[in-house]
Amino acid sequence: MIQWQSACSASDRVSGRRSRPGMGSGVKEGSVRPPEDAEAARPAPVSTSKRDPRQVLSSLLSGALAGALAKTAVAPLDRTKIIFQVSSKKFSAKEAFRLLYFTYLNEGFLSLWRGNSATMVRVVPYAAIQFSAHEEYKRVLGRYYGFRGEALPPGPRLLAGALAGTTAASLTYPLDLVRARMAVTPKEMYSNIFHVFIRISREEGLKTLYHGFTPTLLGVIPYAGLSFFTYETLKSLHREYSGGRQPYPFERMVFGACAGLIGQSASYPLDVVRRRMQTAGVTGHPRASILGTLRSIVREEGAVRGLYKGLSMNWLKGPIAVGISFTTFDLMQILLRHLQS
Repeated sequence: MIQWQSACSASDRVSGRRSRPGMGSGVKEGSVRPPEDAEAARPAPVSTSKRDPRQVLSSLLSGALAGALAKTAVAPLDRTKIIFQVSSKKFSAKEAFRLLYFTYLNEGFLSLWRGNSATMVRVVPYAAIQFSAHEEYKRVLGRYYGFRGEALPPGPRLLAGALAGTTAASLTYPLDLVRARMAVTPKEMYSNIFHVFIRISREEGLKTLYHGFTPTLLGVIPYAGLSFFTYETLKSLHREYSGGRQPYPFERMVFGACAGLIGQSASYPLDVVRRRMQTAGVTGHPRASILGTLRSIVREEGAVRGLYKGLSMNWLKGPIAVGISFTTFDLMQILLRHLQS
């Protein structure tokens, strides 16, 4: 009899059904650990599988704020990195901070954030789309692989991040090009964001707005994939070894910093190629394909010095930015869920 009851209990667990009270399943209540989202684990009609519009709006708002705070915090370092990426100057920490200092002396403190308005125009929609798309891809892949309400396994987790980054980059790329142009040119050349769009359209053609898109896409797949994968994996491990406790904000910052370090290191050479292609029209470098730009950098500056120029600066700003971004998104999501309830 006990064997028969155990078999029934096992079959109920496999099929996802709960034992009705009084049936004597032999399992104490609460001995089986519930999934992260008990509602998501129950079989639901197809019509209810769509995300609540409020959840989508919450993800968009949280992602937009996360991206804005993260990029504003590291804008001076980001601008310095771009200037070195698109020039033939040798990078060193001393030269980078010298550039920051002379920019401050010659153009004023706020000039360190030159191009940040263009960055915000790009980053706010980019981050909003990326985080919201990531939540949607996690839901879709979780349903497809049968992990509804639970942490995704490594493969789908990596895929969800890569798809989210690809979606966001595809929809906001022209804004990234405009931001790069504003970061490396004097004030006299472009007065504002709209001026950049107008001049590029008239002088170089509309196709130029997507020049460098291919290396961007090739770079964002490992970057976004590894960043989201690392962050979600570290949160999952924390949940496992802390008995389900939510990470503190500083722990989320550390997880995000690790994610940024791994993601940016993996995709950095393509980031250098992308920047060189984006600014070819204003820096004197010839306009070329990905391979042509890559060969030119290696020939003139060497493989390591050229393709990894400014990486140490990225190791400083990248973990800070990604840590702030992921932490802000998570905390905003928690706050908005609390307000909704």
